[in-house]
Amino acid sequence: MTDPIRVLLVDDHAMLRTGFRTVLELQDGIEVVGEAATGAEAVALAASLAPDVITMDVQMPDMDGLEATRRIVADPAANASIVIVTTFDRDDYLFEALDAGASGFLLKNTGPEELIAAVRALAAGDAMLSPEATRRVLRRFAATIPSPPAGRTGDDAATAGHDRPAPPPPAATAGTGPGTVLAEPLTEREADVLRLLAEAWSNAEIAAELYIGEATVKTHVSRILQKLGARDRVQAVVLAHRHGLAGGDPRGGPGGPGRTG
Repeated sequence: MTDPIRVLLVDDHAMLRTGFRTVLELQDGIEVVGEAATGAEAVALAASLAPDVITMDVQMPDMDGLEATRRIVADPAANASIVIVTTFDRDDYLFEALDAGASGFLLKNTGPEELIAAVRALAAGDAMLSPEATRRVLRRFAATIPSPPAGRTGDDAATAGHDRPAPPPPAATAGTGPGTVLAEPLTEREADVLRLLAEAWSNAEIAAELYIGEATVKTHVSRILQKLGARDRVQAVVLAHRHGLAGGDPRGGPGGPGRTG
């Protein structure tokens, strides 16, 4: 038996918290351990209850959810992943939430299945963005993604010597933790995986594209997170684009085959 996923619900509307609790507690392996109506309460309960996942509203009295997210993530003792769940489909909320350290972003009109999937994904160390949020993140960074080197194709990426370190881009400086980029260079295969992560590809899609197993992809992703000092895939993608590490799509175009919008 594995321990249940411990969830803290944060929203200033009691009826919404009740609805979320009902949806989540009907699922095997999920336990709602607490509720908060303000950002300040969320920070306190995150410290005392040690949840695995926090669903976080944005607009609340006392302290908004973005500031609460920032404080929870900054606490070295905290181990919770945070998904922002808001009524407001605004770019500033989305990008500030990701900068604050949130691992997911959903709208309150999302279906129960998406909420459950987000909780399970965050508990597993993954990230969860609504499809529209993913598209907006990619659009925002699209102009910053350089073209791939001449002659670089999908076959090249699949057969490249992945044990050789890839030459670090000019922006890749040594250091540790978010914002300092790489403590050590990515290998060429890790760089390929990071470029695909930056296009929102799943582990299964990356494995198929690079002709490697999903377990191998997970290993590469784990190493990429460590080298970037990132909490999860979303933060890794944000850091990669911000510091010029995402590069071009290995197949020569944004989104790759079979991807849309």
